[in-house]
Order: sequence, then structure tokens, then C-alpha cells
Amino acid sequence: MQKSQFEEAATPVVIPPAGAHRVGRHRMPAPPHALRGRAAVLAVAAGAAVTAASAGSAMSDTSTHSAEAGDIALLANGEPAPATSAPGAPSTSAPATPSAPAPVVVPAAADGSSTDDISSTMLYAGTEINAQREIAEEQARRPKVVIPAIGAFTSPYAMRWGVMHSGIDIANVNGTPILAATDGVVVDAGPAQGYGNWVRIMSDDGTMTVYGHMETVDVQKGQRVYAGQKIAGMGNLGFSTGTHLHFEVLVNDGQQHVDPVIWLAEHGLDVLAGSVASAFGS
Repeated sequence: MQKSQFEEAATPVVIPPAGAHRVGRHRMPAPPHALRGRAAVLAVAAGAAVTAASAGSAMSDTSTHSAEAGDIALLANGEPAPATSAPGAPSTSAPATPSAPAPVVVPAAADGSSTDDISSTMLYAGTEINAQREIAEEQARRPKVVIPAIGAFTSPYAMRWGVMHSGIDIANVNGTPILAATDGVVVDAGPAQGYGNWVRIMSDDGTMTVYGHMETVDVQKGQRVYAGQKIAGMGNLGFSTGTHLHFEVLVNDGQQHVDPVIWLAEHGLDVLAGSVASAFGS
């Protein structure tokens, strides 16, 4: 016997016995009301923060969003929101301070000079200071007194032919360099009776040194010279019996002759060795 289409499609229905309970599918319990409120608060606050950051809103707008989020949180917890001021009312809170550090601004020089100009000026000043220091150190090392010429010691400070020979003589070839014995200022330079040519130098301590019979003169009146500086060339001019240097020393502002040998010895220089080998002593 052939079944009808209704019989083939029918599905048997199982009827549970009496007293049996229907077992349903398990469902997650709904979250409590307070938890739903907190979740809403977090969502609103996060959205407000993202919106403020992306739009670069001012701190005042951020403060407004924070206040709104706080109100929502209070409402979610069942607490009343604080009263707000009317629109347009002046704010009594201090303005927010941006958290980003302020840029460092280098002030320009008062005269408008650039940083490069200031650096160059400081470098030049430092170079000048170093140069002056080197000069001062060199001056400190330089001798204060020297023997005025290299050559043979030929005549002392003494009476000669009934006349006082008020200096010493050092002989050498024509043109031998004659040196300033001390630092000082040239008071005379050129022709002089009996000396042929002479040079007179007044030192800072009031000692005058005199140089005579020179062939050439390399300095002029008023010039500042230093011990060891060449001032002339040896010669045989004036009352002279041969090429030599006549050298005198006068102390007390150039008023009193003294023996140049003793004066040089007081400064550690020996001119009595028979032959002066060095103007700076042995």
C-alpha cells in the first residue's frame, strides 16, 4: 500500500509523560543595572577622550567632556549630579595649563648681533687674551740686563792719561751689533762731541746707559727699546783709537757715574773674562 505525501512528511511528536519538566537552553543572566550603567559611562568617557585628541580640542572642551562623564557616572551609581551654572556664566576655575613644554627661545643680542657674530667676538677676545698672556710670559723670561756687545774687554773704568775714563771699552770688528743693556726710552741718538755717534737710554729705574763711537745708529729719540735689542753697529768715530764700544752707566736719574763692570756683576754678568763671548753672560 503506497503512503501519501502527507504521511511521508509527517514527523512524529513525542509527548513527555505527565509530571516531567521541560528543560530549556541555558542563558547568561542579565548584568545588574549598576554594571550596565558603569559600562555606559566608560563608553561615553572613552569616546569623549578620543574625540578630543583627534580634533585637537582646547583644554576647556576636554574639561566639559570630563564633567559630563562624571555626571553620567554619578547618575549610574544612583547619585544626583551637581548643579551646573547657567549658560554664559563666567567660569570661576583657573584656566588649564597645557602639558606640553614651552619652546626654549634664545634671546637676540641687544645690538642685533647674531649668534655667529657673538661667537666670533668671544673667539677673538679669547685669542687676544692668550696672545697677551704669551707676551707677558715671554717678557717675564726675558733678561732685564745684558752685556751691550760681544768682543774683547780692552779698557776699564779708571783714570787714564790724567783724565777719568768714565766707562769701559769692548773691542770688535766694525759693524758688530751693539745691544741695549736695559729696557728704557732713547733720550739721544746721533752725533755727539767726542763720541762720534752716541745713544743714551734712560731705564725705568732711573739708570742711564751710554753707548759711543758707533758707525751706525738704528734707533731714534723717544723710542722704547728692550734689553738685548740691537740699537747700533760698532765703529771708530770720534775720539777713538780703534773700533770698539765705549759703554757708560749713570745712576740716580743719570746724574752719577758708576763702574759698569760692578754694575753688570750686580746683575749676574761678568765682563772681565778677557773676551766677552756672550752678551747674556756665561
